[in-house]
Amino acid sequence: MRNKTEADDVFQDAFIILFQKINQYKFEGSFEGWAKRIFVNEALEVLRKKQRRLHVEIENSNLNNSIEDETNEPSIMVSHDKLLKHIQQLPDNYRMIFNLYVFEGYSHKAIADKLKMAAGTSKSLLSRAKSLLRIKINEELNEKVS
Repeated sequence: MRNKTEADDVFQDAFIILFQKINQYKFEGSFEGWAKRIFVNEALEVLRKKQRRLHVEIENSNLNNSIEDETNEPSIMVSHDKLLKHIQQLPDNYRMIFNLYVFEGYSHKAIADKLKMAAGTSKSLLSRAKSLLRIKINEELNEKVS
């Protein structure tokens, strides 16, 4: 979510759903995994609704370009708090894909299935999110040097 208030709302709503569906837990697999799925799905649903309200359209340009991780770039040390701040400032669709891929460990195929999009779209949005993060971090570093 973009800010703590939105995150708190989603968290509370997900807990309500969890308690409403607790009788559906079949003690197969971990409870943590089952609960995590509820929380992730609730966050995705809120973002989907927000996108519909704002009529956000995902750009389909350059979806077939191969997307590679830029491993030749030097690593830059950024504080955890600053990195989270930059991630929270990403556009909703970029932030959603970035979080699902990087933090939640979903594959592009799983993200595509969950969000009803092509895997190439997921890859493209992740690449754009990384590019935006790089730009923001570089801007911040340049401001400190100036």
